[in-house]
Amino acid sequence: MTNSSGIEPLDTKCLVLPDPVEEKIGSIILADQTKEKEAWKRQKCTLVAKGASAFSDWGSDKPEAGDRIFVAQYAGSKIEADDGTVYWIINDEDIVGRIAA
Repeated sequence: MTNSSGIEPLDTKCLVLPDPVEEKIGSIILADQTKEKEAWKRQKCTLVAKGASAFSDWGSDKPEAGDRIFVAQYAGSKIEADDGTVYWIINDEDIVGRIAA
């Protein structure tokens, strides 16, 4: 995966793209505030980029850009790229698993 966000994480930080939230549940259309809360609780993401020191204390099974991952709930900070896409900046230790392909 190419990092076209214009955001480069530093040190042990990682840039992740959270999975999108459904616009509606059944026939109920979700309000923007509800969608934002649901997105913040999301745990499935795609690893976009990692800082130079990220995963340095991990073994040989380090996540790479493009990997689908699970992130600790409510981890990190939201950041908006120039194109309006919302990413999260998280610590490498907030990645709790990899989604098998």
